[in-house]
Amino acid sequence: QVQLVESGGGLVQAGGSLRLSCAASGSSVIINDMGWYRQAPGKQRELVAAITSGGSTKYADSVKDRFTISRDNAKKAVYLQMNSLKPDDTAIYYCNADLRIGVGWRSREYWGQGTQVTVSS
Repeated sequence: QVQLVESGGGLVQAGGSLRLSCAASGSSVIINDMGWYRQAPGKQRELVAAITSGGSTKYADSVKDRFTISRDNAKKAVYLQMNSLKPDDTAIYYCNADLRIGVGWRSREYWGQGTQVTVSS
């Protein structure tokens, strides 16, 4: 069974930094796009950043120039470096991956369990 395991959330003051990590279990998984979403209380889940298997990236306008997404294909991992954090960044952050569990399998979307990021003013 494939799982996406996240780490790195926590409490930080405004202006601070955090780095989120997410790794996929399963030695034979083949990962396509990966990304980070977030959901604040009372709001819909939104895309924060995404990265293709080739390394192309895209960001939500609200995090451009502050957040950086990267991935390590050998480790089947994706990262989100978050700098200059603001209270509005407070949310549960979810890792997302479009992947196949092996050759010959169809790809589908997987989600991590979520990690809380809280930015105090």
